[in-house]
Amino acid sequence: MSHSPSLCHVLREDPELADAIPLDRRAQAVEQCTAPQLWIEPGPWAGRGSLGFRGGIGVLVLSGLMIRRVGIEGRYGAEVIGDGDLLRPNEESVSPLLPLTTHWSIVLPTRVAALDRTFEQHIALYPELARCLVARAIQRSKNLSVNMAIVHQARVDVRLHMLLWHLAARWGRVRSDGTVLRLRLTHAVLADLVAARRPTVTTALSELTRRGLVRTDGENWVLSGEAPAELIAFAREGPRRAGET
Repeated sequence: MSHSPSLCHVLREDPELADAIPLDRRAQAVEQCTAPQLWIEPGPWAGRGSLGFRGGIGVLVLSGLMIRRVGIEGRYGAEVIGDGDLLRPNEESVSPLLPLTTHWSIVLPTRVAALDRTFEQHIALYPELARCLVARAIQRSKNLSVNMAIVHQARVDVRLHMLLWHLAARWGRVRSDGTVLRLRLTHAVLADLVAARRPTVTTALSELTRRGLVRTDGENWVLSGEAPAELIAFAREGPRRAGET
């Protein structure tokens, strides 16, 4: 279920974009850069083909969390999408010659802004925004490259442990008893994210729990200790390798 669109001030909702504008022009930019916003309630998203996108730059996630699943012949990969991510929902298929199916699932109440053609016109006035939005798109590809590195780990328990820490780097909160990740991730979704079968994921999570590395109540994941060394090494080497290409 979604609520009727209304207008929002995009730079007020996303302060990082506002910070890109010099102070002498920032207040004006904040007032001028508006876009239709759409609220989407948790559950399967029947309007997954557009998410309010009708031309322009794309759709900016202001708050919330969603899962994008792409499948071929009943086997799926998945991507976690949240605050700050930039999408072009009806142009997400990158392999038109393959029989792909795409499903969107809203995990937390989600609010998106459709950066339409009206918003697009403001880019000419505030070119700094273009750099920021391109950086957002590149960051999404970097997150996917980390996911690819994770799914190539041989053991499923290692994949899950690394994935949870990867997600915690963005959405986690440090607490006295560990790093808390508030995400409602079913074993089926985790299986898609780590390229494994659901029963295998259930067994691997039990092993991580037995070792005291992860515990969950279904709503929150608590990660003990520090992030896996492999993930830390990849995060350090990734920017350098990207610069070499």
